[in-house]
Amino acid sequence: MTTSQLRSDPLLGLLSGKRDLDEPLAGKSTLNRLELVGRSERYHKIGYSAEAIDCLLGDLYIESHATSPTEIVARPRRDPTFHSTAISRSASFNGYYDNYCYLPLYIFAGDQLLCARLRPANQDAAAGSVEEVSRIVAQFRARWPEVRIVLRADSGFCREELMAWCEANRVDYVFGLARNKRLSKIIGAEMHQARVLHQTTGKAARVFAEFDYQTRKSWSRSRRGVAKAEYLDKGENPRFVVTSLTAAEWAAQDLYEKFYCARGEMENRIKEQMCLFADRLSTDEMKGTNCGSTSPRWPTRWSRPCAGSH
Repeated sequence: MTTSQLRSDPLLGLLSGKRDLDEPLAGKSTLNRLELVGRSERYHKIGYSAEAIDCLLGDLYIESHATSPTEIVARPRRDPTFHSTAISRSASFNGYYDNYCYLPLYIFAGDQLLCARLRPANQDAAAGSVEEVSRIVAQFRARWPEVRIVLRADSGFCREELMAWCEANRVDYVFGLARNKRLSKIIGAEMHQARVLHQTTGKAARVFAEFDYQTRKSWSRSRRGVAKAEYLDKGENPRFVVTSLTAAEWAAQDLYEKFYCARGEMENRIKEQMCLFADRLSTDEMKGTNCGSTSPRWPTRWSRPCAGSH
């Protein structure tokens, strides 16, 4: 079956969530012209609304709930997408990954995608996260004014700007906190206790602690920190998180093991994006690639008027 025939296939339309099965799905030629907008006068009549695409992902999440959820746990994540400079002229070199790449920003709630934003790799991992989170929160609160929203992410998002925004807008958070000498000193007693337990039992030992913590310069206030003082056969393995959630809501051990570590499931969502839905460079320019590659499932789901063709 050809691509043109697949556009009108009712089964494919049904599986993609299309309501009007008499209307065809977007075809490869339409998507290609959208990706090339601005590069050629030939395609000046084809355009798209980036704002409408952003709204679409939030709308799909809202429509999937018959009633208001009691809590939404949103998980920002950044993972590199590697591309050769010969292929992509707009990819940037990233010293951490030692390669030319993009650094997409994904935000998930459960297995549902809320944001997919392609970004250059030569910037902070949390760049643009406040803008994306504020947009999503506003969309959810417009529908569910009282819903509780919690952000859960690794230390790449542990930034004053994002935490302060959350605190000012009734959004809770649990972020990884990068290890440093001050933090290691704070949990010195707990780490000693874990080492003794390991020497006694011969098994991995964990001791949890919580404390108030504030950086010397970058943070505007003191915040609740939680630590896992762990001792393994290979030695010390401490981990830290910072959170707005109180001890009455989440004790230290449960906060780390049951809530924070649950973000590991998001790795599967990232693998889906990289291997199934956003695994290619559409063009050698960032604008077209952002349109085509980080708007997941477009070939099957891009069928609503809000997508903005004209």
